[in-house]
Amino acid sequence: MTSWADRFRLRQYVKASLWIVPMLGLVLGTLLAELALAADSADWPPSGWHYSAATASGVLAAIVGAMVALLGFVVTIGVLVVQQATGTLSPRYMRLWYRDRLQKAVLATFTGTFAFAFSLLRSVESDSVPDLGVTLAGAAVAVSLVLLLIYLNRFTHSLRPVAIAELVARMGEGVFTRGAEAIRNAAPRRAETAAEAGAEAQAEAEAGALSEAGAVESGGPVTRIRSARGGAIQALDLTGLVAEAARHDCVFVITRLIGDFVPPGTVLVEVHGGRSAPDPVRVTGLIALGPERTIEQDPAFALRVLVDIAIRALSPAVNDPTTAVQVINYIEWFLHTAGRSPLPGRYVLADGHGEARLVLPGRDWDNYLQLAVCEIIDYGSSSVQICRRLRAMLDGLLDALPPPQHPAVRTLSSLLEESVEREFTDPARRSIAQQPDLQGIGGRRSL
Repeated sequence: MTSWADRFRLRQYVKASLWIVPMLGLVLGTLLAELALAADSADWPPSGWHYSAATASGVLAAIVGAMVALLGFVVTIGVLVVQQATGTLSPRYMRLWYRDRLQKAVLATFTGTFAFAFSLLRSVESDSVPDLGVTLAGAAVAVSLVLLLIYLNRFTHSLRPVAIAELVARMGEGVFTRGAEAIRNAAPRRAETAAEAGAEAQAEAEAGALSEAGAVESGGPVTRIRSARGGAIQALDLTGLVAEAARHDCVFVITRLIGDFVPPGTVLVEVHGGRSAPDPVRVTGLIALGPERTIEQDPAFALRVLVDIAIRALSPAVNDPTTAVQVINYIEWFLHTAGRSPLPGRYVLADGHGEARLVLPGRDWDNYLQLAVCEIIDYGSSSVQICRRLRAMLDGLLDALPPPQHPAVRTLSSLLEESVEREFTDPARRSIAQQPDLQGIGGRRSL
């Protein structure tokens, strides 16, 4: 029986695969060719649409060759995308590009048309021509060309850094929304402190699903469940972990953040109390590990990609601070979303009876802000554009976010101020670099 983690990894593989959907198109094309042959009759298509054996063979052979050539063309575009992403964007972006549904639809249409035409070509005889199939093959070519044009238009525009930044920011925002919904469904409590070894865990009433649960003593020794394999933590089955803890009447404490890389033998879960000992294999099967981070439950990964693109633009090899400023626009968008979300840094989830069952760490506001700003300050402190844009962003966060988020913003503002003082020794240039500007240079000074 496969575990939840195995199924999660399989879904990730299918989403990132570039061959599964085209193979389905190949099979579907073959089946449709057989259906077209079975449906072909003397009464359809109309008399003007009948083909001679030579014409049908020539048309179908041309379609087969064209589809093979177009497949090679799309693969060439894919290679160029890889070079573009790894050279000027971020290798992390490739994990998102692999999942593009339009690209898979184009490949599936080409392989399906190829299989359809080739299957019909085998049935052409001097006294038997699949007129319906040849007509449908021509229609499939027209659909393939339309999809190819849409594909080219899509990637011509979407490979710009600013378009990628918008895409990644939207994905990160979506993860926040889905994550908040998943935690609400799992009946969580936002906690300022969490159960340490032998400490207490609490659950709080929320949406009528919880009542004040009070304190839950660990009630026994702490059992540590270790990882049998290494990898990055990609996702957790929150519902499954809560149910498993309830089954054994214990509290699970997750020791690592989603996105952390863990070597084999790392303690993943601490088990506090319980009537019986949970099966370590079953528990670790609810925690998905993989070769790299994914964005499904890790919005910080989206921010990581945005920062990577910005600092790549600031490298001496690229030296494009304007692109970095455009990416900072979407980093600011992400931070406004994160700053308005509850980020206690640690969560306690309860079962249906209000008993605390799962304690897991989370990123707080300071973590997100430091990830968003620190490296850009390091690599862009010598650029007037970057200093002015960051100043405007930090001032905007102070103006828009609630007071509890302000201390971390002020800390980063001081760090930016120190970098400007260090980089710009001339008072006149320093004064210019210290002015907030939403466009970096050339915009209206922020008020």
